[in-house]
Amino acid sequence: MNALLSFSSFRASRFPLSALALAAVLAGCSVGPRYEQPTTAASVNWKEQKTAEGWLPAAPADALDRGEWWKLFGDATLDELAGRVQVSNQNIAAAVANYSQAQALVRGERAALFPSVSLDGSGKRSGTVGGSSTSSPSNAFSATLGASWTPDVWGRLREAVSSAQANAQASEADLAAARLSAIGDLATNYFSLREADTEIVLLDETIQGYQRAFEITSNRYQAGIAAQTDVLQAQTQLVNAKAERVGLQRTRATYEHAIAALLGVAPADFSLPAAQWTPVVPGVPLGVPSTLLQRRPDIAAAERTVAAANSQIGIARAAYFPNIGLTASVGSSASRVKDLFSSANSLWSLGFSVAQVVFDAGAIAANVDSAKASYESSVARYRQTVLTAFQAVEDQLTASATLAEQEGFRREASAAADKTEQQLLNRYRAAQVSYTDVVTAQAAALSARRTLVQLQVSRQTTAIALIQAMGGGWQAGWMGDGNNAKADAAAPQPAASRTQ
Repeated sequence: MNALLSFSSFRASRFPLSALALAAVLAGCSVGPRYEQPTTAASVNWKEQKTAEGWLPAAPADALDRGEWWKLFGDATLDELAGRVQVSNQNIAAAVANYSQAQALVRGERAALFPSVSLDGSGKRSGTVGGSSTSSPSNAFSATLGASWTPDVWGRLREAVSSAQANAQASEADLAAARLSAIGDLATNYFSLREADTEIVLLDETIQGYQRAFEITSNRYQAGIAAQTDVLQAQTQLVNAKAERVGLQRTRATYEHAIAALLGVAPADFSLPAAQWTPVVPGVPLGVPSTLLQRRPDIAAAERTVAAANSQIGIARAAYFPNIGLTASVGSSASRVKDLFSSANSLWSLGFSVAQVVFDAGAIAANVDSAKASYESSVARYRQTVLTAFQAVEDQLTASATLAEQEGFRREASAAADKTEQQLLNRYRAAQVSYTDVVTAQAAALSARRTLVQLQVSRQTTAIALIQAMGGGWQAGWMGDGNNAKADAAAPQPAASRTQ
């Protein structure tokens, strides 16, 4: 039940003027809680860098420049594709549209703070139809200029504006996240494609070697020196290698299709020719502060969601207080249009209304409690987002260090497997070992070569994941242009030897 008090269509008096003054004074009031950024623990450094020294309250810093982090990999083709993704990717385009929509909502909420003015006009001509009446038709014209204003006495409208602004900032962070994700996916797919190209080259070289081994065993069989099983084993090795190459072509095509989709083009309209791959891995400088993590867009968006939820508490609380409305209008009516502007035909009115909820069975209190619970939920999600971000960075730091250490061992193992393969093939020619030993050595050598290449691309994709986990790398905003970051540029080494 609402208690409603209204006054309208009266002559000038002190009461409406006093109401206007009171509304103007009270417009500075607000019943919403003052917003304080939620606190969460953030270690100064990283566990995996063995330099943790304490904790700091986290504060989103997504406004820091992230820089063109993909250029750390030193690949001109990737640089060109990254530029195209930022222009043509449809997920980014959707995020841009969502951000524009959020900005429009802010403007709409802000407009509610100001009076609205309307102009109405009408014209009518009337008369009788048939009968004996001799009265002539009559005209009636009217024009009214009206204004209405709901002063923001309790801060409800301002809280709505603040909530919309926070949502718009969260949408802006979502846009940054979309860009970071799209370029990260592009880089991951691109390097995976280049790794497939390198494996195809390795298999081509291996197939050539297997072909020569097959010819050698065939000649020895025809000369009665070797058994037919040697020929069959060599043929099996050769055919299996060819089948694996076909599978790699399929894998490469899949990555190429994924890149096309990220670029916003149909796969049929995009192709990426094979090229030499140099697996550059950007080095993470020691002592990178964990405060860089606060540039992560998802952390910024989660914090802005908390701010929006805080404003909703104020909006819910405002329902406890009266709703005040002010109206004013000036109008005129006449039988001729030119007489509408005559002061003798003018009418005016001022109105003042107050509406207060007297009884609602606790509905307002329930709305306030709901808004508070929503706020607490958003705080918890924000803190979990921060913790998840720390977990992601620590995981990628661990993976980076582990893969870097493994690469040295894998390279050594590949070199040893290549030597073993060559030596056993030479011994087979001298009839010192069976061809089964050669087949085993060839399989081990090929596996070692491919494992090394796969590990190198894993180091690159892990670096990409680390950059994404840190919100866009570590070079911008902390160490200038990032030229101090060292990089590994160890290209996949060709096998030390091939079957002759």
